[in-house]
Amino acid sequence: MTESASTTPVTISRRYPAAPMVGVGVAVFDRAGRLLLVQRGRPPGLGTWGLPGGLIDLGEKVAAAVVREVTEEVGITIAVGDLVTTFEPIYRDAHGVVEYHYVVLEYWAQYVDGEPVAQDDAAAVTWVEMTNLETYALTPVQLEVIHKAHAAWRADSSPHA
Repeated sequence: MTESASTTPVTISRRYPAAPMVGVGVAVFDRAGRLLLVQRGRPPGLGTWGLPGGLIDLGEKVAAAVVREVTEEVGITIAVGDLVTTFEPIYRDAHGVVEYHYVVLEYWAQYVDGEPVAQDDAAAVTWVEMTNLETYALTPVQLEVIHKAHAAWRADSSPHA
C-alpha cells in the first residue's frame, strides 16, 4: 500500500471491543508554549478536557493519524514532533468487564497555522498556559503525559537544540 493510498476508519465497536483500540494523542504547543486542550463531546470522557486525538485508521501511518485527528477536531495545521510516551486507558463497567480499552501513542506537535475551532467529536477548544492546567480537572496520567510532551517541545524549541 502506498503512502497516498486511502485509509479506512475503524468501525468495530469501541464499547466492549474484541481487542484494544490503537490511537494517537497530541500535545500541541504554540510558540509561547501554551497547550491546546479539547473538551470531549462523546463518551468515554464526555465533557472532560484532554488532548486532541483518536483512533488510527486501517492503513494509516501514525504521523498521518496525528495530523488528521488535529485537523478533524480543531482545524489547525501542525508540525508533528516525536513520540513522547504511551497512555493505556482501560475502563471497566460495574461488573468489572472491560468496556473501553485504548493504547494511545502520545506525540507533541508545534502549532503552525489556523484558528482552532471545536469540530468533529470536540465540544470546545482552548489554549492553556502550562501554569493553569489545574483549571481543567486533568487526571494525574494526563498531566504526566502533558509535562513529558512539554519537556520534549522545550528541548526541541530551545535555541541550542
